[in-house]
Amino acid sequence: MAERNAKQRTVRQARRWQRKMERFRERQRQIRTNAADILESGNFRRTRGYIQHGNVTVNAHVMNVARYSIALSESLHIPCSRRELIRGALLHDYFLYDWHIPDQANPHRLHGFYHPGVALRNASREYDLTEKERNIIRRHMWPLTVVPPTCREAWIVTAADKWCSLME
Repeated sequence: MAERNAKQRTVRQARRWQRKMERFRERQRQIRTNAADILESGNFRRTRGYIQHGNVTVNAHVMNVARYSIALSESLHIPCSRRELIRGALLHDYFLYDWHIPDQANPHRLHGFYHPGVALRNASREYDLTEKERNIIRRHMWPLTVVPPTCREAWIVTAADKWCSLME
């Protein structure tokens, strides 16, 4: 009897992991479909070399934020532009420097307050951003950025960013 229960638990656990992996793959597919140009960008690849939180790179962080943003919008049934949500999530921390290493030009003491503007400038130089994507990037640090987000996509990315930062 105990052996049978253990086997059933193992089967249930395997099914749960399989569903989780399928959701992960589907979110990855959505990211690739909606943001192939960003993922292939040399500057975006550079984010693999900068640490964001703990030992997590900026690249890993923004990919996590994109996946959690998709998950949040799906689980809460929030209608939004999936493309703008994903692209904004990938570019929200596009500041392209290591904020842990201060230098003369960029002391980075107030990184949390001013990096959304730097990220928006960098992203705007490289991509044609929609107003929602701009709002996501500019306002994702709310309440540090005093003006709150003004679209659903920006609120979702802001929440996902806070969650991912906490977990990292």
